[in-house]
Amino acid sequence: MRRLVGTVLRKEVLDHLRDRRTLGSALLWPLLGPLVFLVMFNVMASWYRQDRPLEMPVVGREHAPSLMAFLERYGATLSEAPEDYEALVQAGKLDVVLVVPDDYAEDFAQGRTAAVRLVVDSSRNKARHSVQRAQRMLAVYSQQTGSQRLFARGVAPELAVPVRVDELDLSTPEKTAATVLTTIPLFLVMAAFAGGMQLASDTMAGERERGSLEPLLLNPAPRGAVVAGKWLATCAMAATGVMLCLLGYFLVVKRVPLEDLGVRARFDAQAALGMLAAVMPLVLAASAVQMWVSTYARSFKEAQTYLSLLMVLPTLPGMMLALSPIQTQTWMFAVPVLGQEMLAAEVMRGETLGPVPFLLALLSCLVVAALALRFTTRLLSHERIIFGRS
Repeated sequence: MRRLVGTVLRKEVLDHLRDRRTLGSALLWPLLGPLVFLVMFNVMASWYRQDRPLEMPVVGREHAPSLMAFLERYGATLSEAPEDYEALVQAGKLDVVLVVPDDYAEDFAQGRTAAVRLVVDSSRNKARHSVQRAQRMLAVYSQQTGSQRLFARGVAPELAVPVRVDELDLSTPEKTAATVLTTIPLFLVMAAFAGGMQLASDTMAGERERGSLEPLLLNPAPRGAVVAGKWLATCAMAATGVMLCLLGYFLVVKRVPLEDLGVRARFDAQAALGMLAAVMPLVLAASAVQMWVSTYARSFKEAQTYLSLLMVLPTLPGMMLALSPIQTQTWMFAVPVLGQEMLAAEVMRGETLGPVPFLLALLSCLVVAALALRFTTRLLSHERIIFGRS
């Protein structure tokens, strides 16, 4: 039995390796996540880089010389605003424009509240950091000016601050980084599905369409051995995809300037091994389910359609966790896909989990894999499945 399984496994892997175009697409897909991560976070870091000067065109800067001096002292580069500044802000060519009205100087001199206006387009993510920096500068200037006025009138500035709120943040750098790096568990789980998808559809639906499945089953080999060999070959490709995806993230995270986003990510070998242990059991279940679906499909094209829809499954828990954050419960680790995503996220947060969550995730995937392989073996005993359905 073991020798027959090994024979089928070697045959399927060699056949898949000979088709270099299909092999390339299967192995390139897991690298999509690290590439997206590299590009996206490099662009975001360039937006949020603290040493980037704040370009701020101003209308009526002559009305507020002290405010202009304060802004320049704290890193803003001021310039005269063009006449069509509102259209330029809407077009995204200007991030923010400061408007100082004509009555600003009189109100400021009389000790009244002097109003200024920030012209922004809040729908543009690229301008968000510049807008926040401008708002913080103006808030600091307002607070300093208010304190100076109270002090000049013999009033302690502390009287205007009846309550001071000091925040104690208990989050570790790893937990803070995990909220930013949420795409890593999602793409690892998707790699478990994408890595073996081509082989699963080709070994079952593809072979039947080519007419090679029937001669294979005519051999004196148990159908269980044939299914097990094909399943192990699919698992090998899916596991390769997961490891490629994890290796890509391991190399990319060290090269992205996450410090510019205020994130200190600790993605070392220990964390990578923990995430590999979390996601790898899903390879067993995903490959078995893909083979079952591919066996049931009428044609190779239909199998590809079903398996593409199956790829949507890993995104659902991620969307649920993002839209409705839930408190982690132990039983959730026993739900395939959800358990793997939560387990990988907890490992990335640096949490000490113990062996129970990993065992639950492994056992649930083994149960799903065993059921799917049993159903696949039963399907191969039906003539309408082997010879195709009209």
